[in-house]
Amino acid sequence: MDLAAVIRISLRALGRNKLRSGLTMLGISIGVGALICSVAVGQGASSQIEDQIHSLGDNMIWIEAGARNVNGVRTGTYGTKSLTLEDARAIQQQVPLVVNVSPHVNMRVPAVHGDQNWFTMVRGVSPEYLAVKSWRLASGSIFSQDDVHFAAKVCVLGQTVVTNLFGPEDPIGQSIRVQKIPCRVIGVLSPKGQSPIGQDQDDVVLMPFTTVQKKIKGISWLDDIMCSAVSPVAIQPAEEEIAALLRQRHPWTAIEGDDFNLRHPADVAQARANSQNIMTLLLASIASVALLVAGIGIMNIMLVSVTERTREIGIRLAVGARERDILSQFLTESVTLALIGGGMGIGLGLVGSYGIAYFAGWRTVIRPEAILVAVAFAGAVGILFGLYPARKASRLDPIDALSR
Repeated sequence: MDLAAVIRISLRALGRNKLRSGLTMLGISIGVGALICSVAVGQGASSQIEDQIHSLGDNMIWIEAGARNVNGVRTGTYGTKSLTLEDARAIQQQVPLVVNVSPHVNMRVPAVHGDQNWFTMVRGVSPEYLAVKSWRLASGSIFSQDDVHFAAKVCVLGQTVVTNLFGPEDPIGQSIRVQKIPCRVIGVLSPKGQSPIGQDQDDVVLMPFTTVQKKIKGISWLDDIMCSAVSPVAIQPAEEEIAALLRQRHPWTAIEGDDFNLRHPADVAQARANSQNIMTLLLASIASVALLVAGIGIMNIMLVSVTERTREIGIRLAVGARERDILSQFLTESVTLALIGGGMGIGLGLVGSYGIAYFAGWRTVIRPEAILVAVAFAGAVGILFGLYPARKASRLDPIDALSR
Protein backbone atom coordinates (compact mmCIF):
# COMPACT_ATOMS: atom_id res chain seq x y z
CA MET A 1 0.00 0.00 0.00
CA ASP A 2 1.09 3.54 -0.61
CA LEU A 3 1.52 6.02 2.22
CA ALA A 4 -1.75 7.85 1.55
CA ALA A 5 -3.73 4.61 1.86
CA VAL A 6 -1.93 3.70 5.08
CA ILE A 7 -2.74 7.13 6.56
CA ARG A 8 -6.42 6.84 5.56
CA ILE A 9 -6.71 3.42 7.18
CA SER A 10 -4.93 4.70 10.29
CA LEU A 11 -7.25 7.69 10.64
CA ARG A 12 -10.28 5.46 10.15
CA ALA A 13 -9.03 3.09 12.83
CA LEU A 14 -8.35 5.92 15.27
CA GLY A 15 -11.78 7.38 14.55
CA ARG A 16 -13.49 4.22 15.80
CA ASN A 17 -12.39 5.08 19.34
CA LYS A 18 -12.59 8.85 19.40
CA LEU A 19 -12.53 9.28 23.19
CA ARG A 20 -9.58 6.95 23.68
CA SER A 21 -7.64 8.53 20.82
CA GLY A 22 -8.51 12.04 22.02
CA LEU A 23 -7.26 11.41 25.54
CA THR A 24 -4.03 9.96 24.18
CA MET A 25 -3.50 12.99 21.94
CA LEU A 26 -4.28 15.25 24.89
CA GLY A 27 -1.39 13.71 26.81
CA ILE A 28 0.95 14.38 23.89
CA SER A 29 -0.33 17.94 23.48
CA ILE A 30 0.22 18.71 27.17
CA GLY A 31 3.78 17.41 26.92
CA VAL A 32 4.56 19.42 23.78
CA GLY A 33 2.88 22.53 25.20
CA ALA A 34 4.82 22.25 28.46
CA LEU A 35 8.06 21.81 26.52
CA ILE A 36 7.41 24.88 24.36
CA CYS A 37 6.42 26.99 27.41
CA SER A 38 9.47 25.99 29.43
CA VAL A 39 11.84 26.72 26.56
CA ALA A 40 10.06 30.03 25.83
CA VAL A 41 10.42 31.15 29.46
CA GLY A 42 14.07 30.09 29.53
CA GLN A 43 14.84 31.78 26.21
CA GLY A 44 13.08 34.93 27.40
CA ALA A 45 15.19 35.04 30.55
CA SER A 46 18.35 34.39 28.53
CA SER A 47 17.39 37.17 26.11
CA GLN A 48 16.89 39.55 29.01
CA ILE A 49 20.31 38.68 30.43
CA GLU A 50 21.89 39.19 27.00
CA ASP A 51 20.32 42.66 26.91
CA GLN A 52 21.79 43.35 30.33
CA ILE A 53 25.21 42.18 29.19
CA HIS A 54 24.96 44.49 26.18
CA SER A 55 23.84 47.34 28.45
CA LEU A 56 27.14 47.09 30.34
CA GLY A 57 28.90 48.34 27.24
CA ASP A 58 30.68 46.83 24.28
CA ASN A 59 33.97 45.17 25.28
CA MET A 60 34.14 47.19 28.50
CA ILE A 61 37.26 47.12 30.70
CA TRP A 62 36.82 48.53 34.20
CA ILE A 63 39.88 49.65 36.20
CA GLU A 64 38.92 50.40 39.79
CA ALA A 65 40.94 52.06 42.56
CA GLY A 66 41.96 49.24 44.88
CA ALA A 67 42.94 48.74 48.49
CA ARG A 68 46.03 49.89 50.37
CA ASN A 69 48.01 48.56 53.29
CA VAL A 70 47.75 50.66 56.46
CA ASN A 71 49.84 49.29 59.35
CA GLY A 72 49.40 45.77 58.02
CA VAL A 73 45.64 46.16 57.47
CA ARG A 74 44.27 46.15 53.93
CA THR A 75 41.61 48.79 53.32
CA GLY A 76 38.65 48.09 51.07
CA THR A 77 37.96 49.05 47.48
CA TYR A 78 38.64 52.73 46.64
CA GLY A 79 41.08 52.85 49.54
CA THR A 80 43.89 54.17 47.31
CA LYS A 81 44.30 57.63 45.83
CA SER A 82 46.88 56.74 43.19
CA LEU A 83 44.64 56.31 40.11
CA THR A 84 45.03 59.55 38.18
CA LEU A 85 44.15 61.32 34.96
CA GLU A 86 47.72 60.70 33.78
CA ASP A 87 47.10 56.95 34.11
CA ALA A 88 44.01 57.26 31.91
CA ARG A 89 45.98 59.21 29.30
CA ALA A 90 48.79 56.66 29.40
CA ILE A 91 46.32 53.84 28.77
CA GLN A 92 44.82 55.74 25.84
CA GLN A 93 48.25 56.42 24.31
CA GLN A 94 50.18 53.23 25.09
CA VAL A 95 47.60 50.42 24.87
CA PRO A 96 46.62 50.08 21.19
CA LEU A 97 43.95 47.47 21.99
CA VAL A 98 41.93 50.15 23.82
CA VAL A 99 39.75 52.42 21.69
CA ASN A 100 37.93 54.62 24.25
CA VAL A 101 38.94 55.76 27.74
CA SER A 102 36.82 57.65 30.26
CA PRO A 103 38.09 58.80 33.67
CA HIS A 104 35.45 58.22 36.32
CA VAL A 105 34.62 59.91 39.64
CA ASN A 106 31.35 59.11 41.37
CA MET A 107 29.43 60.05 44.48
CA ARG A 108 25.86 59.75 45.75
CA VAL A 109 24.42 63.22 46.38
CA PRO A 110 21.02 64.92 46.47
CA ALA A 111 19.78 66.56 43.28
CA VAL A 112 17.14 69.30 43.58
CA HIS A 113 14.84 71.01 41.10
CA GLY A 114 12.24 73.42 42.43
CA ASP A 115 10.46 71.68 45.29
CA GLN A 116 11.48 68.21 44.10
CA ASN A 117 14.59 66.37 45.31
CA TRP A 118 16.14 62.99 44.55
CA PHE A 119 19.17 61.25 46.03
CA THR A 120 21.08 59.86 43.08
CA MET A 121 24.46 58.78 41.75
CA VAL A 122 26.53 61.55 40.17
CA ARG A 123 29.14 60.19 37.78
CA GLY A 124 31.96 62.41 36.63
CA VAL A 125 33.00 61.15 33.20
CA SER A 126 34.41 62.28 29.88
CA PRO A 127 32.40 62.44 26.62
CA GLU A 128 33.81 59.00 25.65
CA TYR A 129 31.77 57.43 28.45
CA LEU A 130 28.75 57.05 26.18
CA ALA A 131 30.82 55.13 23.63
CA VAL A 132 32.28 52.88 26.35
CA LYS A 133 28.81 52.07 27.70
CA SER A 134 27.08 51.96 24.29
CA TRP A 135 24.63 54.52 25.64
CA ARG A 136 22.61 56.86 23.48
CA LEU A 137 20.97 60.17 24.19
CA ALA A 138 17.21 60.51 24.11
CA SER A 139 17.49 64.27 23.65
CA GLY A 140 20.02 67.06 23.91
CA SER A 141 23.75 66.48 23.74
CA ILE A 142 26.70 65.31 25.80
CA PHE A 143 29.15 67.84 27.21
CA SER A 144 32.32 68.61 25.25
CA GLN A 145 36.03 68.32 25.97
CA ASP A 146 36.04 72.07 26.58
CA ASP A 147 33.42 71.54 29.29
CA VAL A 148 35.73 68.94 30.83
CA HIS A 149 38.74 71.26 30.58
CA PHE A 150 36.96 74.20 32.24
CA ALA A 151 35.01 72.05 34.74
CA ALA A 152 31.71 73.39 33.39
CA LYS A 153 28.56 73.13 35.47
CA VAL A 154 26.56 71.09 32.98
CA CYS A 155 24.92 67.67 33.29
CA VAL A 156 23.11 64.89 31.46
CA LEU A 157 20.28 63.12 33.29
CA GLY A 158 19.14 59.52 33.37
CA GLN A 159 15.46 58.74 32.89
CA THR A 160 14.83 57.93 36.56
CA VAL A 161 16.20 61.31 37.64
CA VAL A 162 14.13 63.08 34.98
CA THR A 163 10.97 61.31 36.16
CA ASN A 164 11.53 62.17 39.82
CA LEU A 165 12.66 65.78 39.36
CA PHE A 166 10.76 66.95 36.29
CA GLY A 167 7.91 64.49 35.69
CA PRO A 168 6.51 65.08 32.20
CA GLU A 169 8.33 68.43 31.91
CA ASP A 170 11.22 68.77 29.43
CA PRO A 171 14.43 69.23 31.47
CA ILE A 172 16.65 70.44 28.60
CA GLY A 173 17.93 73.95 29.31
CA GLN A 174 16.72 73.97 32.90
CA SER A 175 18.86 73.94 36.03
CA ILE A 176 19.18 71.55 38.94
CA ARG A 177 21.26 71.78 42.10
CA VAL A 178 23.73 68.98 42.67
CA GLN A 179 24.95 69.22 46.26
CA LYS A 180 24.22 72.97 46.20
CA ILE A 181 26.02 73.48 42.87
CA PRO A 182 23.72 74.76 40.08
CA CYS A 183 24.04 72.76 36.86
CA ARG A 184 22.42 73.29 33.49
CA VAL A 185 20.78 70.22 31.94
CA ILE A 186 22.02 69.77 28.38
CA GLY A 187 20.94 66.19 27.66
CA VAL A 188 18.79 63.22 28.65
CA LEU A 189 19.98 59.63 28.38
CA SER A 190 17.90 56.92 26.72
CA PRO A 191 16.53 54.26 29.11
CA LYS A 192 19.12 51.63 30.04
CA GLY A 193 17.24 49.47 32.55
CA GLN A 194 18.67 47.34 35.33
CA SER A 195 22.21 46.06 35.45
CA PRO A 196 22.88 42.31 35.85
CA ILE A 197 23.17 42.86 39.61
CA GLY A 198 19.82 44.65 39.82
CA GLN A 199 20.94 48.30 39.97
CA ASP A 200 18.92 50.98 38.20
CA GLN A 201 21.32 52.29 35.56
CA ASP A 202 18.96 55.17 34.74
CA ASP A 203 19.29 56.61 38.25
CA VAL A 204 22.33 58.72 37.34
CA VAL A 205 23.54 62.24 36.62
CA LEU A 206 26.52 62.54 34.27
CA MET A 207 28.85 65.52 34.64
CA PRO A 208 32.38 66.36 33.49
CA PHE A 209 34.72 64.42 35.77
CA THR A 210 36.72 67.59 36.48
CA THR A 211 33.56 69.26 37.82
CA VAL A 212 32.88 66.37 40.17
CA GLN A 213 36.54 66.21 41.21
CA LYS A 214 37.00 69.90 41.98
CA LYS A 215 33.56 71.21 42.89
CA ILE A 216 31.73 68.26 44.47
CA LYS A 217 34.23 65.77 45.93
CA GLY A 218 37.22 68.08 46.21
CA ILE A 219 39.79 65.46 45.15
CA SER A 220 42.49 65.16 42.50
CA TRP A 221 42.46 61.40 41.93
CA LEU A 222 40.06 59.06 40.08
CA ASP A 223 37.75 56.37 41.40
CA ASP A 224 37.74 54.35 38.17
CA ILE A 225 38.89 54.35 34.59
CA MET A 226 36.46 52.80 32.09
CA CYS A 227 37.73 51.63 28.72
CA SER A 228 36.50 49.69 25.73
CA ALA A 229 38.61 47.21 23.81
CA VAL A 230 38.71 47.10 20.02
CA SER A 231 36.93 43.71 20.01
CA PRO A 232 35.69 41.04 22.45
CA VAL A 233 38.76 38.86 21.88
CA ALA A 234 40.99 41.85 22.68
CA ILE A 235 39.59 42.30 26.20
CA GLN A 236 41.90 39.80 27.91
CA PRO A 237 45.17 40.92 26.24
CA ALA A 238 44.18 44.58 26.71
CA GLU A 239 43.65 43.96 30.44
CA GLU A 240 47.08 42.34 30.67
CA GLU A 241 48.70 45.33 28.96
CA ILE A 242 46.82 47.78 31.20
CA ALA A 243 47.86 45.91 34.34
CA ALA A 244 51.50 45.87 33.23
CA LEU A 245 51.38 49.58 32.39
CA LEU A 246 49.85 50.56 35.74
CA ARG A 247 52.38 48.44 37.65
CA GLN A 248 55.13 50.24 35.76
CA ARG A 249 53.61 53.63 36.56
CA HIS A 250 53.01 52.67 40.22
CA PRO A 251 56.35 51.09 41.20
CA TRP A 252 55.36 50.68 44.85
CA THR A 253 52.95 47.93 43.80
CA ALA A 254 55.94 45.55 43.54
CA ILE A 255 56.18 45.71 47.35
CA GLU A 256 52.66 46.50 48.52
CA GLY A 257 50.69 44.73 45.78
CA ASP A 258 48.42 46.18 43.11
CA ASP A 259 46.63 49.39 44.09
CA PHE A 260 43.95 48.81 41.44
CA ASN A 261 41.40 46.16 40.51
CA LEU A 262 40.28 44.95 37.11
CA ARG A 263 36.55 44.27 37.39
CA HIS A 264 34.56 41.99 35.10
CA PRO A 265 30.85 42.84 35.36
CA ALA A 266 30.18 40.98 32.12
CA ASP A 267 31.47 37.80 33.76
CA VAL A 268 28.79 38.12 36.44
CA ALA A 269 26.12 38.50 33.77
CA GLN A 270 27.56 35.60 31.77
CA ALA A 271 27.48 33.41 34.87
CA ARG A 272 23.81 34.28 35.27
CA ALA A 273 23.24 33.44 31.61
CA ASN A 274 24.92 30.06 32.06
CA SER A 275 22.83 29.38 35.16
CA GLN A 276 19.70 30.32 33.24
CA ASN A 277 20.65 27.96 30.41
CA ILE A 278 21.00 25.15 32.93
CA MET A 279 17.59 26.03 34.39
CA THR A 280 16.07 26.06 30.90
CA LEU A 281 17.52 22.62 30.25
CA LEU A 282 16.12 21.41 33.57
CA LEU A 283 12.64 22.77 32.79
CA ALA A 284 12.74 21.24 29.32
CA SER A 285 13.81 17.90 30.81
CA ILE A 286 10.89 17.98 33.26
CA ALA A 287 8.51 18.83 30.41
CA SER A 288 9.97 15.97 28.38
CA VAL A 289 8.90 13.58 31.12
CA ALA A 290 5.29 14.46 30.29
CA LEU A 291 5.98 13.45 26.69
CA LEU A 292 7.47 10.15 27.82
CA VAL A 293 4.42 9.47 30.00
CA ALA A 294 2.21 10.26 27.00
CA GLY A 295 4.36 7.84 24.97
CA ILE A 296 3.60 5.10 27.46
CA GLY A 297 -0.06 5.95 26.95
CA ILE A 298 0.39 5.52 23.19
CA MET A 299 1.98 2.12 23.71
CA ASN A 300 -0.86 1.08 25.99
CA ILE A 301 -3.50 2.21 23.49
CA MET A 302 -1.77 0.49 20.59
CA LEU A 303 -1.40 -2.78 22.52
CA VAL A 304 -5.12 -2.68 23.30
CA SER A 305 -5.81 -1.93 19.65
CA VAL A 306 -3.73 -4.94 18.53
CA THR A 307 -5.65 -7.18 20.93
CA GLU A 308 -9.04 -5.88 19.75
CA ARG A 309 -8.12 -6.18 16.06
CA THR A 310 -6.39 -9.54 16.13
CA ARG A 311 -8.98 -11.12 13.78
CA GLU A 312 -8.68 -8.15 11.37
CA ILE A 313 -4.92 -8.61 11.30
CA GLY A 314 -5.33 -12.35 10.65
CA ILE A 315 -7.66 -11.68 7.69
CA ARG A 316 -5.26 -9.19 6.16
CA LEU A 317 -2.36 -11.60 6.52
CA ALA A 318 -4.42 -14.41 5.07
CA VAL A 319 -5.30 -12.43 1.94
CA GLY A 320 -1.71 -11.53 1.21
CA ALA A 321 -0.68 -8.61 3.43
CA ARG A 322 2.99 -8.71 4.33
CA GLU A 323 4.45 -8.23 7.78
CA ARG A 324 5.80 -4.82 6.84
CA ASP A 325 2.29 -3.74 5.74
CA ILE A 326 0.90 -4.54 9.19
CA LEU A 327 3.95 -2.96 10.82
CA SER A 328 3.63 0.25 8.82
CA GLN A 329 -0.12 0.48 9.50
CA PHE A 330 0.14 0.29 13.28
CA LEU A 331 3.29 2.40 13.37
CA THR A 332 1.54 5.04 11.26
CA GLU A 333 -1.39 5.04 13.70
CA SER A 334 1.00 5.61 16.57
CA VAL A 335 2.88 8.41 14.82
CA THR A 336 -0.40 10.00 13.70
CA LEU A 337 -1.59 10.09 17.30
CA ALA A 338 1.67 11.72 18.33
CA LEU A 339 1.78 14.28 15.52
CA ILE A 340 -1.85 15.36 15.85
CA GLY A 341 -1.28 15.70 19.57
CA GLY A 342 1.93 17.61 18.81
CA GLY A 343 0.03 20.01 16.56
CA MET A 344 -2.47 20.62 19.35
CA GLY A 345 0.47 21.06 21.72
CA ILE A 346 1.92 23.83 19.54
CA GLY A 347 -1.27 25.84 19.98
CA LEU A 348 -1.32 25.07 23.70
CA GLY A 349 2.35 26.10 24.04
CA LEU A 350 1.83 29.38 22.16
CA VAL A 351 -1.21 30.29 24.24
CA GLY A 352 0.58 29.28 27.44
CA SER A 353 3.71 31.29 26.58
CA TYR A 354 1.76 34.43 25.77
CA GLY A 355 -0.35 33.91 28.89
CA ILE A 356 2.78 33.66 31.07
CA ALA A 357 4.17 36.83 29.49
CA TYR A 358 0.87 38.70 29.98
CA PHE A 359 -0.18 37.60 33.46
CA ALA A 360 3.16 36.86 35.14
CA GLY A 361 5.08 39.67 33.42
CA TRP A 362 7.91 37.33 32.39
CA ARG A 363 9.56 37.80 29.04
CA THR A 364 9.05 34.78 26.78
CA VAL A 365 10.74 34.12 23.45
CA ILE A 366 9.24 31.50 21.14
CA ARG A 367 11.78 30.34 18.59
CA PRO A 368 10.74 28.30 15.52
CA GLU A 369 13.47 25.75 16.20
CA ALA A 370 12.00 25.09 19.67
CA ILE A 371 8.63 24.28 18.06
CA LEU A 372 10.27 22.03 15.47
CA VAL A 373 12.23 20.19 18.17
CA ALA A 374 9.09 19.71 20.27
CA VAL A 375 7.11 18.28 17.34
CA ALA A 376 10.05 16.12 16.26
CA PHE A 377 10.32 14.82 19.82
CA ALA A 378 6.60 14.01 19.77
CA GLY A 379 7.02 12.11 16.50
CA ALA A 380 10.02 10.25 17.92
CA VAL A 381 7.92 9.29 20.95
CA GLY A 382 5.23 7.98 18.61
CA ILE A 383 7.77 5.83 16.76
CA LEU A 384 9.56 4.63 19.89
CA PHE A 385 6.46 3.63 21.82
CA GLY A 386 4.51 2.44 18.79
CA LEU A 387 7.22 0.16 17.46
CA TYR A 388 6.69 -2.69 19.92
CA PRO A 389 2.90 -2.94 19.43
CA ALA A 390 3.38 -2.68 15.65
CA ARG A 391 5.99 -5.47 15.63
CA LYS A 392 3.75 -7.59 17.83
CA ALA A 393 0.87 -7.13 15.36
CA SER A 394 3.02 -7.87 12.31
CA ARG A 395 4.31 -11.14 13.78
CA LEU A 396 0.92 -12.66 14.60
CA ASP A 397 0.34 -16.09 13.11
CA PRO A 398 -2.59 -15.81 10.64
CA ILE A 399 -4.14 -19.14 11.78
CA ASP A 400 -3.95 -18.21 15.48
CA ALA A 401 -5.29 -14.72 14.71
CA LEU A 402 -8.28 -16.07 12.75
CA SER A 403 -9.12 -18.58 15.43
CA ARG A 404 -9.67 -15.87 18.07
